[in-house]
Amino acid sequence: MTAVETETTTSFAAEWNHWHAAHEQNRTHPYGFLAVTHLHWLGDSPAVLEGAPGVWSVQDDAVRVILEPGESLLQDGKELNQGAGTSVTFGPIPERDGINLTSGESVLELAKRGGEYVLRPRHPENELLQQYQGTPAYAPNEAFAIPAKFVPYQTPRPTTVGAAVEGIHHVYEAPGKIHFELDGQELALTAFNGHEAGALLVLFTDATSGKTTYAANRSLSVTPAADGTVLLDFNRAVNLPCAYTDLAMCPLPPAENRLPVAIEAGEKIPYERQEQK
Repeated sequence: MTAVETETTTSFAAEWNHWHAAHEQNRTHPYGFLAVTHLHWLGDSPAVLEGAPGVWSVQDDAVRVILEPGESLLQDGKELNQGAGTSVTFGPIPERDGINLTSGESVLELAKRGGEYVLRPRHPENELLQQYQGTPAYAPNEAFAIPAKFVPYQTPRPTTVGAAVEGIHHVYEAPGKIHFELDGQELALTAFNGHEAGALLVLFTDATSGKTTYAANRSLSVTPAADGTVLLDFNRAVNLPCAYTDLAMCPLPPAENRLPVAIEAGEKIPYERQEQK
């Protein structure tokens, strides 16, 4: 290896280490998904929910909670309990959208997933968060930073995928496919719209899934250039929350995104799941 090649490889590894450290720091946010303590599906029948004040129910596509004296629930810092038997209504809430409420040290995520309302309390002292050891990953390898081409569809295609929670389905808009070559094979991945304008999200499995990487899915975020060129850097493939906790509703990859090759790059099976084997 020449001095230039060595310097390039060292720089690539340094950039990956910096990115991975930032990603891990974000993952351990006091109110991130590792802080989720319960997963409550809401229904017509009023119910007391562990980790949350009040009595909760769903009526006319909106969520209702009745608060008794001494029960505190805040929205944007404003106390919602105005006295005995206070009734508060939230919604309708759009699919994959949500509201964050506060009760004591807990943050309550109220959202709609698969057409159903769900409440997930989060607490910074949750055992999963407190005992998090970090996520193992393959050493950065430039061979898995692959030049690719995003080819948009004439019109985006609604795509239904399953979820980590049985009976739940997610519908995403797929604007096109990303085409690339690996191990002498022409491959393609259906891409979904990402969280930021112009960004794309890819969900996939590969020949390492269930062996060295999490079986259900991994994700990769990319942003194509104006001409469609894009770098698929699988070194930055990450686990979704369902890789760590059963209290997550992560989407599964579409069938065509089950790659027949081994992507020996990116995050591996979390220690938490390894210990369950």
